[in-house]
Amino acid sequence: MKVGTCYYRTADFVGPCSKASGPQRLLPSQRWTTTALALFASVAVSLAAATAHAAAPSAEQALQLTPIQKDVDYSQPTREEAAKCAIHAAKIDGMVGWLVEDPAGLTLRRFLDTNGDNVVDLWAYYKDGLEVYRDIDSDFNGKADQYRWYNTGGSRWGMDSNEDGRIDTWKSISAEEATAELVAALATRDVERFARLVLTPNELDSLGLGEAKTKQLAEKLNGLAKRFQQVAAEQKKIGANTKWLQFSATQPGVVPAGTDGSKQDIRVYENVMAILQTGNDHGQLQVGTLVEVGPVWRIIDLPSLGGDGQTDTASGALFFQSPRVDRQPAASGAPSEEMQQALAELEKADAAAAQATTPEEVAQSHARRADLLESIASRTDKPEDRAQWLRQLADTVSAAVQSGTYPAGVERLDALCKKLEQSPQDKELVAYIRFRQLTADYGRSIQAPSADFARIQTDWLKKLEDYVSTFPKSPDTAEAMLQLAIAQEFAGQEEEAKKWYGHIVSSFSDSPAARKAAGAIRRLDSVGKTLDLQGRNAAGGTVSLADYRGKIVLIQYWATWSEPCKQDVATLKDLLAKYGRSGFVIVGVNLDGSPKEMADFVKQNSVSWPQIFEEGGQDSRPATELGILTLPTMLLLDQQGRVVNRNIQAAEVEREIKRLLQ
Repeated sequence: MKVGTCYYRTADFVGPCSKASGPQRLLPSQRWTTTALALFASVAVSLAAATAHAAAPSAEQALQLTPIQKDVDYSQPTREEAAKCAIHAAKIDGMVGWLVEDPAGLTLRRFLDTNGDNVVDLWAYYKDGLEVYRDIDSDFNGKADQYRWYNTGGSRWGMDSNEDGRIDTWKSISAEEATAELVAALATRDVERFARLVLTPNELDSLGLGEAKTKQLAEKLNGLAKRFQQVAAEQKKIGANTKWLQFSATQPGVVPAGTDGSKQDIRVYENVMAILQTGNDHGQLQVGTLVEVGPVWRIIDLPSLGGDGQTDTASGALFFQSPRVDRQPAASGAPSEEMQQALAELEKADAAAAQATTPEEVAQSHARRADLLESIASRTDKPEDRAQWLRQLADTVSAAVQSGTYPAGVERLDALCKKLEQSPQDKELVAYIRFRQLTADYGRSIQAPSADFARIQTDWLKKLEDYVSTFPKSPDTAEAMLQLAIAQEFAGQEEEAKKWYGHIVSSFSDSPAARKAAGAIRRLDSVGKTLDLQGRNAAGGTVSLADYRGKIVLIQYWATWSEPCKQDVATLKDLLAKYGRSGFVIVGVNLDGSPKEMADFVKQNSVSWPQIFEEGGQDSRPATELGILTLPTMLLLDQQGRVVNRNIQAAEVEREIKRLLQ
């Protein structure tokens, strides 16, 4: 084949077009190599030679090349649009190659010879001017052996040791991307794809867990891929048209070194779910626990869709079990013999719960613990001690329901509320337990198979409004109002949201919720106003927006536990490099739990802009002052320090910068 030939490419064929014989059939390992070498054999050792080559490929030919990995979202011009695109030789960081650009000058493709041997070994694909993916031939034998995603494409980095076009191992994959890969493995019933996500024996050893936890994990992992094969074959809810929508979990936590004999800190997500869409139906996949091993997040559980005859599925918390609290509330005098016996039974129940493995055993342990707490509460002499035990019952049962390990706890708390409602003196206690029962019910509802999220959300908001009406003075009412305000804001009903935020400020002025609500009102009303924000950095100095008057300022609220925040960093670095000399600056406001997490990420990723960090995470002063509710949240300020966009996305920033510079 020669440069200038028309190429045809499908999943099974690639080759020169011929009306007589049709496309040439190739082995999978040959498809990419033959096309790339034929099309770009003219890459030269110097920019001049490449430019002078008489048979340079056309943009249309270059745009026919496709990524080896199929799940890449990249710019794909139509045939008519491709005819208007341009291709030219370029020298980039000392490497010669071809750039394909659209009529507006945005890069669509970049094909480079990185080692000067006149053969392309890096194929990069772009979306909206940003590189989102590349195929890499790192050993320069004409076959790609690495696949990387960038910017808005994600952060995955796959290794292909036998160069057959299939990823063998993950060098880097985020927690969110791991759940998306899991969904894809179920949809295609691909056991090998699932196995690439599972914690390996060597990785388990590297975690440095204590002997008991290591043994427990090893037993969970034994035969996991084989059991997945059965689950994938039997499940009927995830298919070729199923889409992964989002990752659902609370923020990750760190299991500190020394816990149960562990030798190092371990970062973990518990009770992870993936939200799915199949046609017009939404559902969820229970993923279970994810463990971080370097830049890779690993699966340790069998996924569960609910139903489908599954028996061994993702279950409750493995690392974050409820801590034991003092069994006896402060009270004068020694506990009675009957009370001592009940407390001893509670200790035994906690020990048994730690050994529970199946979902049924875990649920039974929660029920047993609730029985004992209620029994202890009934035997106390002082009303304040009784209330303390029942509050502990409500807290632990609600948490167990939301973790997916004790669904029946919703009815347990409802029955307790109805029992206590018979006593007028227990109204405050009823308000406390009822709020946790409502929260548990909501958590259980969204975990249900084929959950109707729109209906669940409507019911949740109605119950919150009823709660506010029934218990207007309860401390939890401030939180209920905050949930109502947040829901209205996310639904775009900002005036309604501000009404609820205002109610919190006027009715619970001394509460943390009121301070957060006041900040949210300030944020919602900030467009067109000057924003005066300042805070301490990790070194104890001060970062102030006043120092950046005359510049365009992007404020990024972020945390290392938020993958979307970290993915935005690459885009922001590119924007700063491109527009920094024109007066564009970035100020970060980090909401991690400790400055070390922030400092490590900033150093590893060469983040150059100043960072505000104050203790408290999402409840810190800088976050509270603007009522920051989700991450990432970014605000853009003009040269006069006025807010022009209070909720801008990374992909929108460049357009706004250009507008402000004009």
